[in-house]
Amino acid sequence: MIPERFITFAVPAGLFIIAILAFWTDEPFTITLTTRVAILGLAAVGLNIALGIGGLVSLGHAAFFGLGGYAMGILAYHAQTYSPLTLGPLVIEGTKSMPVIWIVAVVTSALAALAIGVLSLRTSGVYFIMITLAFGQMLYYFSVSWSAYGGEDGLSIYLRNEFPGINTLVPIQFFGLCFVLLCLALVLQARLRGSSFGLALNAARQAPARVETVGLNPVRLKLLAFVISGAITGLAGALYADLNRFVSPSMFSWHLSGELIVLIIIGGVGRLVGPVIGAALFVALEHWLGGLTEYWHIGLGAILLGIVLFSRGGVIGFLTGKAGPNV
Repeated sequence: MIPERFITFAVPAGLFIIAILAFWTDEPFTITLTTRVAILGLAAVGLNIALGIGGLVSLGHAAFFGLGGYAMGILAYHAQTYSPLTLGPLVIEGTKSMPVIWIVAVVTSALAALAIGVLSLRTSGVYFIMITLAFGQMLYYFSVSWSAYGGEDGLSIYLRNEFPGINTLVPIQFFGLCFVLLCLALVLQARLRGSSFGLALNAARQAPARVETVGLNPVRLKLLAFVISGAITGLAGALYADLNRFVSPSMFSWHLSGELIVLIIIGGVGRLVGPVIGAALFVALEHWLGGLTEYWHIGLGAILLGIVLFSRGGVIGFLTGKAGPNV
């Protein structure tokens, strides 16, 4: 069996090596695929904090992904049209600066996660799943009817936004930016999991009544995890919108929320690099099988079915011989 520590370092290193090899062989499309893996992996890492550590099965995380995307799209749109955003007495200038856009995306998604979490965590189990789904669909239909920013047709951005010292239009440089953010998110998840907060959150997932007896509030622990999770997923949404230079209501779709859960299950629920493995397999299947048939999801479904039936710990559980946490 392969040690999990080795897999933890090998997966990000492998993604980086593939991108570098694609750069040396002048394959920009492959670099774009690895960038997509990094961004989807980042979004799934965000969800994995709530799902893998806190046991919160959210089917509405596309809400935060979409909010991050629209934060980028709206700010970049007003920058490229030279028209400020007016909200009553408040006038907001557009910007093409990625750091500013990321801050807005993270803060917006975190506040939305706080509001949704306060209401959703009044329930549990299937009711929690349904209420998070409902919030995601509310934002989806709102974006469809938001004609000021393209409505159902979405919103195109002419040029990718800017980061100091980097030419983001060069695929390998934009990949490097996304890869660094993915690594930082993985480090954050590892630190959270090993911290006193992570241990208390894990205990709240398994035995909330016992956590209350020692003076901790399990709902507050889960709410904080939900907010952190939403903020990271919102950052991934901003990056994804920058990658495509396009935002649309599909970023709020419940299908995307389901895909993020699938990525985590494939890699391994609660595993540090499980979401990255899931994202890599998802993008690879979409690219290779999608070129052969439009029914490529059948292959993804077969892999998911095999993991659920024979390897409850996902790919990492299969390689290490250790099952993951029960959620």
